[in-house]
Amino acid sequence: MEIKEFAEKVCSAVKKELGKNYRVELKEVRKNNGVILHGMLILSQENVVPTIYLDGFLEEYESGICFSDIIRRLVAIYQQDTPKGQIDMEFFKSFDRVKDRICYRLIGRKGNEELLAEIPHIEFLDLALCFYYAYQGEVLGEGTILVHNAHLDLWDTCTSELLKLAQNNTPGLYPWECSSMSAVLEEIMGDDFCGEREETKSPNRHLPDDDPMWVLSNDRRVQGAVCMIYPGVLEEIASRWGRSIYVLPSSIHEVILLMDTNRGEAPALKEMIVQVNNTQVAPEEVLSDSLYYYDFIEKKVKIIF
Repeated sequence: MEIKEFAEKVCSAVKKELGKNYRVELKEVRKNNGVILHGMLILSQENVVPTIYLDGFLEEYESGICFSDIIRRLVAIYQQDTPKGQIDMEFFKSFDRVKDRICYRLIGRKGNEELLAEIPHIEFLDLALCFYYAYQGEVLGEGTILVHNAHLDLWDTCTSELLKLAQNNTPGLYPWECSSMSAVLEEIMGDDFCGEREETKSPNRHLPDDDPMWVLSNDRRVQGAVCMIYPGVLEEIASRWGRSIYVLPSSIHEVILLMDTNRGEAPALKEMIVQVNNTQVAPEEVLSDSLYYYDFIEKKVKIIF
């Protein structure tokens, strides 16, 4: 079954389940790298409702899950995740009220051409810095609101001003961490992985030379690839190692750092990046197929492969 046919079938069934006081709408949502997801909005008295993505539910349906069970789960998700009553979003019209939580993240330029035409951004190598508001509230918890071109007019500001704010806000709200690959694997796999090295979470602790690969991200490990451009971060790590650094774009959430040992690793690393992106990383979370390099002497990041 095609996703659109499935989505319409779900929409009709949810309407029937909830009754006439609810309106159900379908919406295509453009995610990173041109990935289109199919969302459902269930509307009643609330002004803020979750977008429930149906793509994964189609896979479950095709694997044999009963359609009625899927509908019950979707209704339960709506009832659990929807904040009750009206949420005051008027604050978002005031630049003074949002500017302290304007942040930036990195996405690839290739595949995001349509999105980048709609949002303020700064080009960086084959990537783009785009901006978001880091929402935090008692009712909705934490989330992000992508900044669009229309917001610049609403706030009477410009891209350069957003960049200044984000350069200050993002490292403060989402501090960087550099952990050994073995420590990250141990954390993910728990008792199934026997890590031999002590984890180094704090960026202010030592980075021992005997651990070849390190993962750079923020303390949330969400949209953490941008830490590679935090002022002074790669310079500090390279100075501690006394070497230049290969920077492998693992995903939009983190990058892998590898010391340059002058063994001609670049072609193999490039091949590994492409293979991992094609087989292990969700399409909407791919950052780039490029191999980056922080030059210890020039103190700059560049693409080398």
